[in-house]
Parts: sequence; C-alpha cells; structure tokens
Amino acid sequence: MSRLVLITGASGSVGRALVPQLADRYRLRLQSRSSGVEPPGEPHELFRGDIERPEDAAAMVAGADAIIHLAAEANAQASWEAVRAPNIDGAYNVFEAARVAGVGRVVFASTNHVMGMYDRDRQWPIRPEQPVRPDGSYGVSKACGEALSRYYADEFGMEMVCLRVGWVLEKPFNEQGLRMWLSPRDLGQLAVRALEAPVRFGIYYGVSDNRRRHWDLENARRELGYAPVDDSERFAAEILGEGS
Repeated sequence: MSRLVLITGASGSVGRALVPQLADRYRLRLQSRSSGVEPPGEPHELFRGDIERPEDAAAMVAGADAIIHLAAEANAQASWEAVRAPNIDGAYNVFEAARVAGVGRVVFASTNHVMGMYDRDRQWPIRPEQPVRPDGSYGVSKACGEALSRYYADEFGMEMVCLRVGWVLEKPFNEQGLRMWLSPRDLGQLAVRALEAPVRFGIYYGVSDNRRRHWDLENARRELGYAPVDDSERFAAEILGEGS
C-alpha cells in the first residue's frame, strides 16, 4: 500500500495545486478547517480540523507516514497577532503531534519572506545558508518554523525539510513573478523529492528554473535531486513587452 501523506492547509492555493501532482503517487489525507477542499475520493480522505487545537493536530497526524505542512496565515503583510497562533503555535502543534505519533518526516512550507530584506536591498543572489532577514511578522513566523524544524531534527532525530516556496501559479503575471514562479509540475516534483530524498534536515528554495530568479537552487539540486523543468522566461515578452 502506498504511503499516507497528510497535507495540512490543503484548501489553500499551494495545496490545491499540489494535490493533483501527488494523488497518483501517495494516499493523501487533506486537512482543512474550512470547506474549501473538494472530496478527493478513494483512497484519499479529508480531515476537518484546526492546527491551532493540539487535539486536532494529534488526530490528523495519526497513522500518517509523512506530513507536508502548508497550513498558515499566508498574508505577507499580516500582523503579529494574525500570524502567531496559526504559524507558530500551529506549527508546534503539528510537529509535536508528529513526534508523539512517530511520523518520521515533515516537509515545512516556508517562504521567501524569511529573507525579504535581502530582496528589498537587492542583495542577490540569495542563498539558503545566509542569516535570516525577515521583512515582516509573516517572515518572522516562518523563520520560527524553520528554527523549530531544526530543533526537532536535532533533538528528536526527525527528518525535517524546509521549502521556501515561491509563487505557485499556472503562469506568472508580472516581473516579480518571472523571478519567483514555481510551476505546479515543478512544485509536485519538489514535494516528492522533499518527501523521499535521504536528508535529515535542510532548507531549500522552491522556484522553477527561471532565468531571472534570485534564489540559489544548488543545494536543492544536490541534496534533494530537484531538477526543475520550467522557466518563466517564455512568458517574459508577454509580461514585459516585445524586445524585453
């Protein structure tokens, strides 16, 4: 029987793009606290619950072989009050429930906003090993999730993979998107590699092989075996005008 993978926040934009990419490879348990996710049918299942409730977190991870943790307040301009419970307490609840349940691997969806001040200062390229420089409360909350992932890997021997996910869209729509685009099929490949590559802990950028990207993919290629196939450049003339 295929592995059971819990995807938290499956009703979000990244979750909706990811589920079709993984549905033929794994059994999926799709968590949402709302009704925004379609019933996937056998052998997949839905779980209605809230990561901010430890008892819900314990129930949703039960029996899972691995977790992709997407659930979060994802507004980059959100206040500390808005991000603290879902992004920090919620991540802790999921990680701790995974530890107690013996789930060996968690893939944590982080963000470029952990390093947003490098972008703001145009200090490119940006590499995963550089010190974090969040550009707001959202970025700080995701930096906390990365640090918590490191702790669970070191203290408890869990396999924790952090992905700084770019803009998951069918196609980019502006100049920033040309740098940050992550196509759905590259997202699917990256998720599979994050679930299966033999790593204990790592932080990796998640973008397609965009000619204009500012994020370094070298460790994702080397350690995860990530080999993105899409490049946003084919949309550049449409977005920026001919001859750009």
